[in-house]
Amino acid sequence: MNKNISCDSTDLLRFITAGSVDDGKSTLIGRLLHDSKSIFEDQLSAITRTSRKRGIGNIDLSLLTDGLQAEREQGITIDVAYRYFATPKRKFIIADTPGHEQYTRNMVTGASTADLVIILIDARKGVLTQSRRHTYLAHLMGISHIVVAINKMDLVDYSHAVFEKIRQDFSMFADQLGLKNVTYIPMSALNGDMVVERGKKLSWYKNLTLIDLLESVSVDQDTNLLDFRFPIQLVCRPQTEEMHDFRGYMGRIESGSICVGDEVTVLPSGLSSHIKEIVTYDGFLNCANAPQSVTLTIKDHLDISRGDMLVRTGKIPRINKEFEATLCWLSEQALDLKRKYLVKHTTKIVKAVVSQPSYRIDVNTLNHEPADTLRMNDIGRVTFRVQQPLMCDDYQYNNATGSFIVIDELSNNTVAAGMIFS
Repeated sequence: MNKNISCDSTDLLRFITAGSVDDGKSTLIGRLLHDSKSIFEDQLSAITRTSRKRGIGNIDLSLLTDGLQAEREQGITIDVAYRYFATPKRKFIIADTPGHEQYTRNMVTGASTADLVIILIDARKGVLTQSRRHTYLAHLMGISHIVVAINKMDLVDYSHAVFEKIRQDFSMFADQLGLKNVTYIPMSALNGDMVVERGKKLSWYKNLTLIDLLESVSVDQDTNLLDFRFPIQLVCRPQTEEMHDFRGYMGRIESGSICVGDEVTVLPSGLSSHIKEIVTYDGFLNCANAPQSVTLTIKDHLDISRGDMLVRTGKIPRINKEFEATLCWLSEQALDLKRKYLVKHTTKIVKAVVSQPSYRIDVNTLNHEPADTLRMNDIGRVTFRVQQPLMCDDYQYNNATGSFIVIDELSNNTVAAGMIFS
């Protein structure tokens, strides 16, 4: 992998929090925002007043994220709440995802763009079914950095033995999934131990605090910088006298890099040309890399339209009209095998039919079960047949060209998210 290519996106870390109900996800995010001084005075005053009305002695930091009225009434998180904050070293986008099993689709939504996941575990309860389920979903979505935050250590007297027992239990499950990059941190989100400040109760833990880890974790190696993939979003033909011959292809570089003079192949036609110009709002570039949005021109006049893809010649993805995929069903209406659906893959939308699932995955046990259809929150293996060819990579190598969404042709609602694995 070419390490000489830098990308500003490494200054931004997207992460999610997940785990069982009441493990303290919202409180942890509130603690991160509060202790990193990333909330406004009026916000702090508002949650202080609300906490007092509820008879809570300390400030209920979970109120910073639990914004939905239904959440506040039930004391749980039922939607994906996004929050933004920054430290001098990095910017962050947090997704607080649900703990309840019936909100698996929300967990998948939050995980789809995340670089890192924090799995919270209540130190009193240990590793639960929901802890394993969310870890599996994060693994399925290709998140390579996993932090196991063993929370509520204050309720087990900050016991090193309790921490070690949970670490060993989780490690057995992580080994079963083949997870390599797992970090364990004991903490008390309520009291702030090992979140931003180290506190005084966990002196036996010598590794980084959570915020130190979040600021230092490297995600640049997670970006595929080898395989150039440029789905065409728009063909630019300015209607001006001075630019009447200009034909540019606009879009975002989903992976890889490209330079002026490089040979590219247009898919699905298979025709080749060379890059003539790389144009941005700031002027011309000699080279560009993911995830920059650019306009490319080529030296030859070829028939190229939205939904086509430019790739580096010799490094092309699979071109498929039939493929297998792991599908997470998001809709309240079950998968109907008699209907046609729309598949949106990169910038291309095609009609498709779906086969009967070869199996459904029990995300609690990881067992494969027979299934006639898929219902909301189900995850299963299906085969798609599409009207026009799609340019696909395996999801674990390129999540942009290895993923897609399924759209109901009648309602235009997104009904499923899919990942392509060979």
